[in-house]
Amino acid sequence: MNKTVRRRRLRVHSLVAAVAVTCMAGCSQGEQNAKPPRVSPKETLAFNAADPATWVLPIQGYLPSDGEKRQVSQAKKVLIGDCMKSFGFNWTPAPDLPKVGPKTLVDWRYGIHDMALAKERGYKPSAAEQDAYDQAVNLGAVDGTSGTGPDAQTLSGGIKEVGGKPVPEGGCIGEADRRISVAAVQATDAQKLSNEAFTKSKQDPQVTKAFAAWSACMKASGYTYAQPLDASDDPRFGSREVTSLERATATADIACRNKTNVAKIWFDAEAALQDKEIEVQAEQLDKDRKDLNAAVKKAAAVVAGTR
Repeated sequence: MNKTVRRRRLRVHSLVAAVAVTCMAGCSQGEQNAKPPRVSPKETLAFNAADPATWVLPIQGYLPSDGEKRQVSQAKKVLIGDCMKSFGFNWTPAPDLPKVGPKTLVDWRYGIHDMALAKERGYKPSAAEQDAYDQAVNLGAVDGTSGTGPDAQTLSGGIKEVGGKPVPEGGCIGEADRRISVAAVQATDAQKLSNEAFTKSKQDPQVTKAFAAWSACMKASGYTYAQPLDASDDPRFGSREVTSLERATATADIACRNKTNVAKIWFDAEAALQDKEIEVQAEQLDKDRKDLNAAVKKAAAVVAGTR
């Protein structure tokens, strides 16, 4: 997805829709057979065979963790604030939006998997999470610039100078990005590999077989979908309202996922594809990870005030 998998699965603001699975029997053995990532991912949860949020894909070791992203984000705010102050502007960064939906890369990658939540919210995140997000947006989760004034222009680089002082290329944002090598945090190669493996995994023979089993199970319950993610993407579930049809579909979806073990089969297929491609791209990925580590180190120094 070059709108990343997560973006494609996640619809926040008015709603967040996703899909479902819970891995039941047989997960532990499959997890043990999977190759470990070449680089140990950070901030992973204790493994639970029944909870996809705790499963780890090989590529995750090359992607920035949530903690690393937060560190870089905080450093960027500090640097932008310093830059804006040097031009005489008091800049207030936009507050961080509350997290909504999946808690890890794998959590909702193959679908939702919380039956209790599905009974209440269908394919949408918890009401508390959505409300917190909506409230933050309604309160104005934007930075403290005037939008089109000289402060905003200095922030973005839309103005060449302020009071005779040259504005950095790309404005204070561009300068901050360069100072902490933000491009390295995007982990472009790893993200591309992740997206491509996800797409290719849907063509794996074992996965297509599992999809067919899931589809047949859903058909027996009165629902017609070819693939598991088709259910959550149903346009009928695209509004803020959680209908009885959505709840019924989501709970039947999870029941069929549990019966067919489709999530774990899909995960194993994608993990295998990632392992193969990581071997091919090992040199570049290792370099990218070193660059990412260096960027996080720079960010840590900025936050600590030792830059």
